[in-house]
Amino acid sequence: MEHDTVDRVVHEPTREFVESTNVYAFMESYGIESYEELIERTTTELGDGESGVDWFWDELVDYLGIEFYEPYEAVRDDTDGPQFSEWYPGGELNLAHNVLDRHAAVDAERRNTVATIWEGENGEVREVTYHELHRQASQVASALEARGVDTGDTVALYMPMVPEVVSILYGCFKIGAIAVPIFSGFGVDATATRIEDSEPRVLFTGDGFLRRGSPVFLKQSADEAIEEAGHVEHTIVYDRLGSSEGGEIPWTDRDEWFHEAVGTAADDYESKSLPADQESMLLYSSGTTGRPKGIVHTHAGVGVQCPKELHFGMDLKPADRFFWVSDIGWMMGPWTLIGTHTFGGTVFIYEGAPDHPGPDRFWEMIDRHGLTQFGISPTAIRALRKYGEQPLEGHDLSSLRILGSTGEPWDPESWEWFHEHVGGGECPIVNISGGTEICGCFLMPMPSEPLKPCTLGGPGLGMDIDIVNGDGESVRDDHERGFLVARDSCPSMTKSLWSGDERYLEEYWSTFEDMWDHGDWAQKDEDGFWFLHGRADDALNVAGRKVGPAEVEGALIDHEAVNQAAAVGAPDETTGTAVVAYVILEDGVEETDELRAALTEQVGEELGKPFRPREILFVDAFPKTQSGKIIRRAIEAAYTGEGLGDLSSLENPEALAALEEPR
Repeated sequence: MEHDTVDRVVHEPTREFVESTNVYAFMESYGIESYEELIERTTTELGDGESGVDWFWDELVDYLGIEFYEPYEAVRDDTDGPQFSEWYPGGELNLAHNVLDRHAAVDAERRNTVATIWEGENGEVREVTYHELHRQASQVASALEARGVDTGDTVALYMPMVPEVVSILYGCFKIGAIAVPIFSGFGVDATATRIEDSEPRVLFTGDGFLRRGSPVFLKQSADEAIEEAGHVEHTIVYDRLGSSEGGEIPWTDRDEWFHEAVGTAADDYESKSLPADQESMLLYSSGTTGRPKGIVHTHAGVGVQCPKELHFGMDLKPADRFFWVSDIGWMMGPWTLIGTHTFGGTVFIYEGAPDHPGPDRFWEMIDRHGLTQFGISPTAIRALRKYGEQPLEGHDLSSLRILGSTGEPWDPESWEWFHEHVGGGECPIVNISGGTEICGCFLMPMPSEPLKPCTLGGPGLGMDIDIVNGDGESVRDDHERGFLVARDSCPSMTKSLWSGDERYLEEYWSTFEDMWDHGDWAQKDEDGFWFLHGRADDALNVAGRKVGPAEVEGALIDHEAVNQAAAVGAPDETTGTAVVAYVILEDGVEETDELRAALTEQVGEELGKPFRPREILFVDAFPKTQSGKIIRRAIEAAYTGEGLGDLSSLENPEALAALEEPR
């Protein structure tokens, strides 16, 4: 990416804004004078053997008002090393108490506050108060208990994005069951794999949902997945499309309607007091390589990490309305709910496609609902930017205070478009990177700090993060590119993997001694800003030199004719691997050999001649997940003719067919 494009501060918060932030208030409380001191205080050794990591995660519990039923005896026990740290040993709590029960109590001031605002793709809107959410979550817990579910049992959610997903999730927390959210866009095989691995007795699903104006039927996929995987004894079906009124959907002896199974259950279930390390959720990594990994989260772990990030990074305030484009099956779904509801805040949930019925759908909803935080993937913004500024006209986005993004690297042009046109040049872009494995962020800018395009700021609070070379030596302050690692654990780090310790240790702890290898290429520049350069295992090895696909893509997108790009590796007799680039042009740009030559030359100038694409192919769309990530392995497979693997998370299968005949 062009050095002068990235290497300048384009967002500088005003003094007034800085002093209004939650992170500034925290620093004032503890006499911390600078961002650098804040990171050092919360992530490094403080002297006299005291760990800043321990100090922060201990202090945070009281600071954020996280309530334990029984106090913990120590902040952690790491007798078995950072790989198996036990956080808050001796303590007892329940996520449902912190996100729900205490806000819905008869004398609670937030009892009648709106917990969720939901909008269906067809424009239908529902608001659910904490009192209503608490009543339904208690009914879910009662219904689960009546069907033999107990603490430690798994319960699967293969659900449309309706308000009831929140009460199902919290009902699982109340009873101590382990919630297993499964992405509603998954096909039969991907869903079956997760059911087979997690062995839930109960599965919640829906008859379907709306997507681009048409119904998508879930129930049949759920049935086929259960037939393939087994284990499920009770399927509780939410009626989104009106099927219970006489619609034709498949029905079996194990099926019950949600409104009958849950709607008639007792609504006074008291949340159980659970050990701090009691499992709360089993989240699956996307499984782009090998079998999906079952990530094990605890009540205390996500109970402190998610609210920490919403409070400091996303600067959540009591009157805010928080919207992150996600599905309950992705980490950002539970992250948004737990983080916002810990403070009695309001979450906005949207069911449908980002450009239906028109490309202004998000802008229209931000305006109409007065949304204050808006998080989205870079690819989704690149797709919306293709429509230009016209869809933004006539929509008042002044309610926005903070923008968010995650999932993949930015290109500077799209980052600046998001900052300027959506954020009015004033909203910081809190660009975060972490993973399902920690239900949170290793890197996260603070909204009180200046920003360069595409930066991820620096380490998250309480996260001891470094950049190391292949020998495990820190190269962070040498400003060299290296591997992103965690030198210590955090409360929300997966306890292990559901399949056992062996794969857990192999996946994350086997590269470097006592360091978590996250698999990302990272770099800290001379001004202290951290950047990611894509996945280290995605690196294209061209004649013995490595380059990340994201860098090639960034160099292409720097050209005014290019809207989106995807770079993949192809076998080459001379260099071992050659770069092949697929490009989506801006509207009205003609596809010519001259343009191909110019784009090839641009990559050579920015990255060096060896990395010039062997071929540049023009297409109209890339295969993407529903959360907006480009599936590069599908593009590579389409080019090389290899097997495509599991593509059940694909949002637009027609894009695959088009890849086979690029221009």
